[in-house]
Amino acid sequence: MAKLEVIEGDITVLAVDAIVNAANSGLLGGGGVDGAIHRAAGPALLEECRRVAAARQNVPGGPCPAGDAVITGPGLLPCKQVIHTVGPVWHGGGRGESGLLASCYRKSLLLAEKAALESIAFPNISTGVYGYPRDKAAGTAVTAVRETLEQTPGIRRVIFVCFDRENYELYRRILPA
Repeated sequence: MAKLEVIEGDITVLAVDAIVNAANSGLLGGGGVDGAIHRAAGPALLEECRRVAAARQNVPGGPCPAGDAVITGPGLLPCKQVIHTVGPVWHGGGRGESGLLASCYRKSLLLAEKAALESIAFPNISTGVYGYPRDKAAGTAVTAVRETLEQTPGIRRVIFVCFDRENYELYRRILPA
């Protein structure tokens, strides 16, 4: 079983096999962690995302709809791959947000397994401008990862990377040292 960790820091500096980008459905960069990843990765990541988006232009909900994930190279990042996933916008919990958020983690892990990647770092998906309550998101994230690890035996290390102290403390309560 993979080791689950939580750290407070910058996901763009981690030398892991894959980092997960909390992307938007168009895959062309944005704010928050998405913008930080694109800035750190340089123009090669945006070019590859454009190619992926063009190839998926007929996918309902955009090139990467909420709950889905795609994989690209890392550009200038120290990881081997970037997995882009689109979290749900929070509408109060009655529009399937929990299932979509769990799908982000599940599909990201399945893509990492398929690509023979052993370590993966996740940001706090949907908890920024998408407004997902942080405590609910943390619980959904950890549960989805634990459940999916049974199907992804090649994944050896999962890191939840929290950009701020509040998210870090929430994950620490769920994943004690």
